[in-house]
Parts: sequence; C-alpha cells; structure tokens
Amino acid sequence: MSIALGAMMLVPLAEAVLRKTLDAGIANSTSIVQHLTLYVAMMGGALAARSNRLLSLSTLGHGLKGRWHTAASVLNAAVSAAISGLFCGAGIQFVAAERVAGKIFAYGIPLWTIEALIPVGMGLITLRLIGHASTSLAARGATAILALAMISSGGLIPGASSSLSGFALALLGIAAILGAPAFVVLGGAALLLFWRAGDTIASAPIDLYSLTVNPFLPTMPLFTLAGFFLAEGGAARRLIRVFRAMLGGTRGGTAIVTACVCAFFTSFTGGSGVTILALGGLLMPILLAEKYTERDALGLVTSAGSLGLLFAPCLPLILYAIVAKVTMKTMFLAGVVPGILLLAATAVWGVWRGPTNAGPRARFDFVEAKAALWDAKWELLLPVVTMGALFGGFATTVEASAITAVYAMIVEVVIYRDLDFRRGVPKAMVETGLLVGSVLLVLGVAQAFTNYLVVSQLSSRAIEWTEASIHSRWVFLLLLNLFLLIVGCLMDIYVAIVVQAPLLVPIAAAFGIDPAHLGIIFLANLELGYLSPPVGINLFLSASRFNKSLPEVLRAVFPMTMVLSAGVLLITYVPALTLALPQWFGR
Repeated sequence: MSIALGAMMLVPLAEAVLRKTLDAGIANSTSIVQHLTLYVAMMGGALAARSNRLLSLSTLGHGLKGRWHTAASVLNAAVSAAISGLFCGAGIQFVAAERVAGKIFAYGIPLWTIEALIPVGMGLITLRLIGHASTSLAARGATAILALAMISSGGLIPGASSSLSGFALALLGIAAILGAPAFVVLGGAALLLFWRAGDTIASAPIDLYSLTVNPFLPTMPLFTLAGFFLAEGGAARRLIRVFRAMLGGTRGGTAIVTACVCAFFTSFTGGSGVTILALGGLLMPILLAEKYTERDALGLVTSAGSLGLLFAPCLPLILYAIVAKVTMKTMFLAGVVPGILLLAATAVWGVWRGPTNAGPRARFDFVEAKAALWDAKWELLLPVVTMGALFGGFATTVEASAITAVYAMIVEVVIYRDLDFRRGVPKAMVETGLLVGSVLLVLGVAQAFTNYLVVSQLSSRAIEWTEASIHSRWVFLLLLNLFLLIVGCLMDIYVAIVVQAPLLVPIAAAFGIDPAHLGIIFLANLELGYLSPPVGINLFLSASRFNKSLPEVLRAVFPMTMVLSAGVLLITYVPALTLALPQWFGR
C-alpha cells in the first residue's frame, strides 16, 4: 500500500514538472495512476476487512449478546462471504475474457494481470469475512459451509423462481440490519435484482473496473493522504497554538479557536472522527480551563469535528463531485461560503456560551502571535499550495492533489521531523488505504446498483411521481432536508453519497436546483448525521474519547445541532450562498 500510494504521489508530480520545464511527460502516466487507484481500492478493502472496519449500514448486531450474537455473526458473515464470493467468481470470469482479448496495459504488460486485482481483492475479503464470524474454528467452518450453500443451492441460477430471489433479498435485508458491510448490501441487492429480472452478474466486475477511468478518482486517496500526514505529525499542536495566539484573548476566543482548528483539520483528513481523536485531548482541557462547563465544552468539540466537510479538499466533497458528475473546482468553490457560515454559527454559539466570570483575559501578545505563525507557517501554507496549484493553471486536479500530499509529507517528515519516515509515513499510508479502499469498494459495487435503477426505470418513475405530487420548489427543498436528515441518521456519509446522490440529482434538476447547490445541501445535512443516533459516529467517538455515556454526549450536542440546523436551512433557501463563487469564477 505504501509503495502504491508513493507512486501515486510521485508520478503526477513528475508529470507536472516535466510538462512545465521540458514540455515532456511520462508515457501512460494517467493510466498508471488510475490503475494504482484500482489497487488501493481492492487492497485497501482487503485491509479494511482484515481490521473489521468495512463501512456498514447498521451496527445493531453488535448489541446482541451470547448465543444470539454468535448466531447473528455467523449468519451475517455467511451472507457477506457469499456475496463477496460471487463477486470474486464474476471477477475471475471477467479476467479470463480479458486475457483472451489480449489487451496491453503499458510497457508490454497484459491488462488482465492488472484487472486480476478485482478477484484477488474480493477473494481476500471473502476469507476475512469468514474469519471474523467468530473466534471459534467450528463457527468459522459453519460460516464457510453456509456461504457455499447459499452460492450453490439456487444461488443466482438462471431460471430460478422469483420466490427464491425474494427469500434471498429478505436474508440480505436481515444481514444489513445485523451489520453486513455496505458493499455487500448494495452489491448483493444489485446481483439479486438483476437475477430476478433474468440477467447475469457478468457486468458487476466491469462496473467496478470502470471506476479506474474516472479522471478525478485518484484525488480521493491523495488528498486524504495529505490529511493523515498532518494527523500523524505535530500539526494539531502548532495549529492550536496559532489560533489561540490570534483569538484566545477575546471573550469566547477558545471556542472560536476550537471551531477554526477543527474545520482546518477535518478539511484535510476527510473525517471528523480523526479530528476528535487527534484534537479532543488538546482542546477539552483548554476549554475547561477557560471556565466553560463540561457539557458545553463536550458539545463544542464533538460538533466542531464535522465543520470542515464543506471545505476543499475534504473527501466527501470530492466523492460527491465524482458521483454527481460535477467538476471538482465547482464543488470546491461552492462549499466556501456555506462552510464559513456554519463555522461562524458554531463560533458565535461558543462565544455566547462563554463564561462571563472567567476573570481577566490575556491581552493580545504580538510576540507570541508572530512566533506561533512562524512556527506553523509551512502547515498554514498548505491550502495556499493546494488552491494555487489547482486554480493557478499549474497543474491538473490529480497533479494538485499529488503536490499537496508530497508537500504535507515533506513538511511533517523533513521540516518539522514529527513524522518518522520508516514508521510514521507507512502508518499514515495504510490508514489512508484502509479508509479510501472501503469507500471505493462501496462506490464500485454501487455502480451495478445504479445500473439496475436505470435499466428498470425506477429513477424516471421517481422523478415523475415527485413532479406529480410536489408542485412547490420550496416544499420540495423542505422535504429534501427532512429526507437527508433521516439518511444522515441511518447511513454513513460515504455510503449515503454513493447511494442517494445518483437518485436525487435528476429529481432536484426537475425543480431547477443546481447540482452543486444540491451537493452542499446534501453534505450540510449529512454533517448533522455525525451528531445523530444511531449512526452518528461523532457521538460514539466522543463518548469513547472522553469516557462519557452516549446520553451525556447527546445532551451536550443538542444545542449545536439546533444551531447547525438553522444554518442548513439558510444554505438551502439562499442558493446564492452556494452558487455565487462558482458563477463568479465561471465554473
């Protein structure tokens, strides 16, 4: 994984330098980087399966105890392994057909040897899913036998009765509730629905492989890698020092510091959970020392973790651009003003809740501010480097992401020396591969599910029904927000984007809603999902990080949830907040 991500950083960087200096390039560089992304997707998915960290739609199965837990784990693992095994088998057929075709990837290497990553990755995931069924060897054996039985006894046999496919879908639904991986649920649903319609599963690996031709996909692992370099290095400490020196002397200044530094950190790491884990231990003592109540401090840190989702180059922003087919620059610009609005709303609430009896506040110290800024100057320049490369015409989007990742690594490894090249860098790369691989795995199999929606004309019917039932654009936007709030409560943000965005974009377009505006509404609502049970990851991470019960965390974040909800409504009904910058820069 480290070698693959290292090559993904260096090849686009070398391409950009050669093009600007010698008007030359690297042969097949684009194809190389795209197929390295396929490697990250499949092997990252295998890493996530090994660590039992594949994205799931539900975690209800984890609450079961004793024999019920064992039975649920075996059933869940068997269904998951059966679906993954079917994808592996379909992948083998796909590779066999490609081998006969005799296509060449680059430098004389047959293309089928690269495409073999699909069945290899799915095979590894299948074995891991069986292994995680139980610590008992007997239970693992039972899981493997049950999975094989599901595949062979009527499993996707052409001409099988619709009642059998209905039973299989019901079984898949139970597994989804028990915590089956999201890629299993989406991919399995697609396979079963196509089977029910009399079609084969042969197109599934083709849909997964087709992801590699997306020109923007390599930006996901590269921008995320830059964020993990910051997280593993000492960026958190230096950034907090900067914002405290600049804002800490004002009333509620510590709350403003919390909002700003969390937004900065999340925009690069792509996950608010990383922000809470990396910054929570530093920010909570500072807030408590400033006489904030423990509840307010807990609510502020937990809520601020998701503030950076609308700022470039955050991973959900990139993922939405890819799924909704909106240009990356448009989405980056569209998120600026709404992101600032939500950040300001959080900061204002923090200032309002700031204690009035905290004693005399320290005056602004110019010397300390100057020293803090100088100490963190290289990390503060990171957004400038990214946006300069992206909007200055010096590099393509993928090249800008590679420049960002290389710059972040040099800053943390060479300049500050907070990140060890032999241990820290591989660790950041593996964490990146694990996160991005699990996301891309869902995105890949979801293509098959989306294809079914198109073939069956369900999307067209949904548009027709919506237009016939809802006649007001304002009512539609209100219902859209309510729907997305429910989605955010029940789905992981990455899964929600992959599943819901392809359905909502054409429906919103029928009401004249710009896809970029829809995307910001989408992501702003999903920010609230981080703070809402049962899937709100910030709640669980905060409860674990600060040793609090879930009800305590829920009470702490409730005021901030109301504040952010008001901000989301403002973003929804004032499209200019989202579209002004993209229109100004001509998209």
